[in-house]
Amino acid sequence: MFPGMGRGMNPKKVQGMMKQLGIDMVEIENAEQVIIKTTDGDIIIENPAVSIMRAQGVDTYQINGNAKKVPKQLSIPDEDVRLVCEQTGVSEEDAKAALEAANGDLAEAILALSS
Repeated sequence: MFPGMGRGMNPKKVQGMMKQLGIDMVEIENAEQVIIKTTDGDIIIENPAVSIMRAQGVDTYQINGNAKKVPKQLSIPDEDVRLVCEQTGVSEEDAKAALEAANGDLAEAILALSS
């Protein structure tokens, strides 16, 4: 923390001190949504307050807002379902369920239904 910087410090004074240290802070106006994509799903922040801090050639983003996690949806192509049906003789419902359980892996789904 900067000397003399307390809770009641003027934001303009803080910006001036940051500027002296070569740190620039920029607010992104009218940000509507921030999406962070992960292997497990997406983290979505609606109407966020977004700031960029630039220091020594590096941009650091600060995002404030209410986040919600949306799990990744597995998309099973119809042709994969038909192939599993043809190979195993099961219904489309059973083939799709096996593909979902196998994370879309055709060979694994066929093996599971064949045993």
